[in-house]
Amino acid sequence: MSDTRRRVKVYTLNEDRQWDDRGTGHVSSTYVERLKGISLLVRAESDGSLLLESKINPNTAYQKQQDTLIVWSEAENYDLALSFQEKAGCDEIWEKICQVQGKDPSLEITQDPIDESEEERFEEMPETSHLVELPACELARLEEIADLVTSVLSSPIRREKLALALISEGYIKKLLQLFRTCEDLENREGLHHLYEIVRGVLFLNKATLFEVMFSDDCIMDVVGCLEYDPALVQPKRHREFLTKTAKFKEVIPIRDSELRQKIHQTYRVQYIQDIILPTPSVFEENFLSTLTSFIFFNKVEIVSMLQEDEKFLTEVFAQLTDEATEDAKRRELVNFFKEFCAFSQTLQPQNRDAFFKTLANLGILPALEIIMGMDDLQVRAAATDIFSYLVEFSPSMVREFVMQEPQQADDDDVLLINLVIKQMICDSDPELGGAVQLMGLLRTLIDPENMLAPTNKTEKTEFLSFFYKYCMHVLTAPLLANTAEERKDSLLRSRLSLYFPNISIYSFSPAPSDNFQTAQLLSLILELLTFCVEHHTYHIKNYIMNKDLLRRVLVLMNSKHTFLALCALRFMRRIIGLKDEYYNRYIIKGNLFEPVINALLDNGTRYNLLNSAIIELFEFIKVEDIKSLIAHIVDNFYKALESIEYVQTFKGLKGRYEQEKARQSRSLTRYRREARSLEDDEEMWFNDEEDEDDADAGVEKRVEEDFPESYGKFMGAKKVKDSEDKENLPKRTPSGSFKFTFSHSAGTTNGSSSTSSKPASSASPAAPNGSSAKVASLPAAPMVKAGLVGLVDYPDDEDEEDEEEDDEEEELSPRKRPRLGS
Repeated sequence: MSDTRRRVKVYTLNEDRQWDDRGTGHVSSTYVERLKGISLLVRAESDGSLLLESKINPNTAYQKQQDTLIVWSEAENYDLALSFQEKAGCDEIWEKICQVQGKDPSLEITQDPIDESEEERFEEMPETSHLVELPACELARLEEIADLVTSVLSSPIRREKLALALISEGYIKKLLQLFRTCEDLENREGLHHLYEIVRGVLFLNKATLFEVMFSDDCIMDVVGCLEYDPALVQPKRHREFLTKTAKFKEVIPIRDSELRQKIHQTYRVQYIQDIILPTPSVFEENFLSTLTSFIFFNKVEIVSMLQEDEKFLTEVFAQLTDEATEDAKRRELVNFFKEFCAFSQTLQPQNRDAFFKTLANLGILPALEIIMGMDDLQVRAAATDIFSYLVEFSPSMVREFVMQEPQQADDDDVLLINLVIKQMICDSDPELGGAVQLMGLLRTLIDPENMLAPTNKTEKTEFLSFFYKYCMHVLTAPLLANTAEERKDSLLRSRLSLYFPNISIYSFSPAPSDNFQTAQLLSLILELLTFCVEHHTYHIKNYIMNKDLLRRVLVLMNSKHTFLALCALRFMRRIIGLKDEYYNRYIIKGNLFEPVINALLDNGTRYNLLNSAIIELFEFIKVEDIKSLIAHIVDNFYKALESIEYVQTFKGLKGRYEQEKARQSRSLTRYRREARSLEDDEEMWFNDEEDEDDADAGVEKRVEEDFPESYGKFMGAKKVKDSEDKENLPKRTPSGSFKFTFSHSAGTTNGSSSTSSKPASSASPAAPNGSSAKVASLPAAPMVKAGLVGLVDYPDDEDEEDEEEDDEEEELSPRKRPRLGS
């Protein structure tokens, strides 16, 4: 069998009866030795890993839906689906499945798995007996039909046979005609039987039946049958709600009749699943999996059809951004886009990317900028939801847009991010539900972790510079206003009113943190600032220093709301956790531990979260041995803290402090002792030099008296040697350091001359006594300066010189024996 590959998306049905995307790959049908049969294999297109390996079991029921879907169940509570990109690929794999199972590819369903007893019972039956024999569709036999439908639900093979029978005989439409008759006759008993029949047919979980039942001419009668639940005294009025209460609003007329029909069908089927049908029991939870799939893939098709209609989307955006559009109309347009984006979450990743790129090209972000500045709360809430979809899809796309805004607008207040911040601050919800959502979006936008795209390496620096220049002052305005000194209150609050004209719901009094809603808002702002401390570097550091922000934040340690005081403490803890001496000097200079220690002392003996958090802060300083902070705390606050003995933290800080002082004291003493020792050593060295000079003078005097001729020759050679050594000594520079200079002979600068100097140096080890050394050293001085090396030995003089050298060696000190120039 040939190996055919087609592009597919693999889905699995989770516990919540929702389809989970397992990935995109290519499907093939091939023989797998391990599974001993033809199997479906899906390999990921990204890395070639195996997404699916499923043997085509002859008894597994496969369903083909909507031309591009194949759905089946591998085991109890484990449903799988393959969504094909092309219909041709779906048809080809379907033919392979039918070929293995020996089925007709023209059918859209194969046989369900059956147990052994049923297999034995039916394997001998002729083909003509495969269908269930249905009673005549008459009023008198409704009870018999209801019993039949209910009885087959426990058997997969009988469900399959009943479904085939219902389809082949056009039984569904006959039943719905009986429903209309019963309703006209007000036959309540017959209507109750029809409720059981229709509910049982839905639980057959067959897509082919759904396509008949949910067609335009049948679906309302199906809803009507489900109104007559025998457990209810009075029937529900679902049809009245669907036809009169629920109105289909076309913000822009949809010209495609097929698309319009698909939207109506999806809404009504969703209503049946969510509202009409009771929650399935444990034994029925798998009965409606195909219904869930039907809705899911309908939504995919709707989004795809709308996305392909460029004229429709262009017209929607034109009206959305048109200043002449009425508020009610704009509200409908925004709600349409909100639902449109929600539907898009069902798309495959590559289709979802194309969808959002289409919206971006059409101008969704400039439109949101206009909408989020409106006074209508419903419109702003819907716009926030749309914005969250866009941020989740591509934070970089949003950042790129907002960084271009200052070039197009002179007013910072109309920037999209500032509008988001203002909406967060002005949230009228007492629980600040919208503010929490917006804070999460801001956090995503300023998170450096998603700014690491290699295609744009400067995104992080550019965006953070933009944010701190144009937006940070808007974010911190409520915090600064609530922690301002009295003499600055009026100025800051007047500035705040410029940024937030609708902020009258807050009371910025001298003790603003007593207002619960304001305290909640400040805690959100502090959470965002704490995130900045952790993930931003010099941007937030410069801002904290310039605004003296930590001092302002620590004012909130006095709040009666413990959660707000903890937020302020957490902000300081993150700063100290960086172990940055720049921050440490700022804290010491501002004496910023004082409000923390006051809060600890005011808390008294209460053992609560505030107490533990403050002690953990000091414990961290002790464990990490941050010396500058330890010294500051002990020097300034230890008297107030030494009475706290239920933890050893503060005694430990004192111990660290004393250890450091002792270490510094030892270092200072060692330095002084080493300095005195150096002076003594220098003095002893100079004394030794004087003694050596006196000894040398005595020796030279005796040598001159005993060997007057040899002494003259020796002193001549010694002077030449001393002059050479003096040239090679390091010379002290004006800065006090030593500069080394080397005197090289001409012979050492080229290869030929250096080789000629070798006999001179080789003569010394060959001499049995000092005579050869003396003779060699005497002409060395003029030859080094002249750059020529010459050596002449006179054999007649050797004996005389040997005697002289022997006498010399007896008198000269070994330490003062002349050394070879080489």
